[in-house]
Amino acid sequence: MQLRWIPWIAIGVLTAGAEPPTPTPAGSSDDLYNTGKQLFDQFAPPDVKEQYEFPSKDDWDRFAARLQRAMEGDSLEDLAGFLPEARAALLALRAMPGNEDNADWLELRIDEIEAAKLALASAGTPAPSQPGIAGSYSRIPNYGLWLGRERGRPEPAGAAALMPRVASAFAAEGVPSQLAWMAEAESNLVPSARSPAGARGLFQLMPSTAHALGLSTFLPDERTDPEKSARAAARYLRSLFVKFGSWPLALAAYNAGEGRVSRLLASRGATDFAGVSSALPAETRMYVPKVCALVAVRTGMQL
Repeated sequence: MQLRWIPWIAIGVLTAGAEPPTPTPAGSSDDLYNTGKQLFDQFAPPDVKEQYEFPSKDDWDRFAARLQRAMEGDSLEDLAGFLPEARAALLALRAMPGNEDNADWLELRIDEIEAAKLALASAGTPAPSQPGIAGSYSRIPNYGLWLGRERGRPEPAGAAALMPRVASAFAAEGVPSQLAWMAEAESNLVPSARSPAGARGLFQLMPSTAHALGLSTFLPDERTDPEKSARAAARYLRSLFVKFGSWPLALAAYNAGEGRVSRLLASRGATDFAGVSSALPAETRMYVPKVCALVAVRTGMQL
């Protein structure tokens, strides 16, 4: 059952003219949440209460878990179906104090959900001619879709100061420096970015992966250090490239796990990303062409 979130910005409309409740004492990060919940419970019309639920922290946890399952599943239809709920959840999260990391994570996922919906809508129709698609990129499913989405988008805030450092770290590890732009797809270049599953940093490293790459995740959490996390991610990518022989496959393994990619290549007798794409998780099917498009748009180069 889908949760129908009541956007926090709508509370003022629903309760217009109502005498506000006694404010909760200042000093708690829960103050805004408690006040909003009290307003909704006391003054929202009955028909609104029948149609909507006021989002709680548990609501968010359940929603994030369901979305994560859809991302890890192989159905673009299931992922695309989250779009209305995800947009409403983002409005709610943007108004919740202390939930900036969750909101940033969800905003990136909405980008992928929107692309999944577009990919489904265009399935079965000839792909339009896209300037700039050549060579191996012409075989990457949905690359043209992502190239169109990324063209014209401004670089994230702070990119000018951050990306030279990150690109230099990639080059130091023997990885093409332009691939450092995968950080935009992972975290929108926010060093402190965090996912509900526990991934963190510019390159969204899980704790187990970070430890295996020599990073500390406790006091300090080195995943939030741009240079250290970049060098760790680059080392991992280099090992994946050596194993799979192409950057699109290395990116797929980075996102979905190298074991899954290896099994699919073997079972399908495939040699490239296009040969296994349809059986990969929905998130990975959007992630690989998105990163390739970002590299092309931000650097003018292909991997």
